[in-house]
Amino acid sequence: MPEIVENPVVKKTQDDGAALLEAMLAKRGYLLSYHRMLAASDPQLLANYDALYTRLTLDQRVLTPVERETVWIALIAATREKYAVFHFERATQAGMDDEAISDAVALAAACESFDALHFSQAPFGKWVPAGRAMKRYLTMFDAARGGIPVATAEVSAVVCHAARRSADGMRVHLARAFEHGASREQLAEGLSYVLLHRGGPTMIDAVNCWEQSAAALKIPGPY
Repeated sequence: MPEIVENPVVKKTQDDGAALLEAMLAKRGYLLSYHRMLAASDPQLLANYDALYTRLTLDQRVLTPVERETVWIALIAATREKYAVFHFERATQAGMDDEAISDAVALAAACESFDALHFSQAPFGKWVPAGRAMKRYLTMFDAARGGIPVATAEVSAVVCHAARRSADGMRVHLARAFEHGASREQLAEGLSYVLLHRGGPTMIDAVNCWEQSAAALKIPGPY
């Protein structure tokens, strides 16, 4: 029986790193400082990262370009991420006008009001019981949505609360997202942006929250 010889790993060189930077600039329209660092120190890692990035946020998966950039802009605003302004350019290229972009930012602002109202249920429950607090929160959220379709807004809210590690906020919008027709695949794509934007530990908490809430909320789980 002939011996099976595995293909050797071809290590990328700094010349490969420079070529990859050129390709990334052409594809994305920008380069960041850590891209240049990896190109100089570990071009193979940069190549692998670029493949992940491309699939995660450039390739069209389930969400349309407008839906994708709506979620991204809400996530960026919720996390105060000033370096991700290129998503606003992508939103414009996808056909979103300034009103639609402002609506996406407003979703993030509305999500932040959740903490104050949710907190109020315990110490101020005599005056602000849970039902009244959540009614006000959802009124503000629905007003902030503007012209964004309801399902897209709800997916965006799940992602915003996931990024802020608000399990209670996630549960509210997980239920509403499925109620308004969002699919498991749309939610999974939206939450995948959290992995790139906020890291693995935050993503673990988000998926755990969804998994643990599925039975109680009578919604599909993440898998």
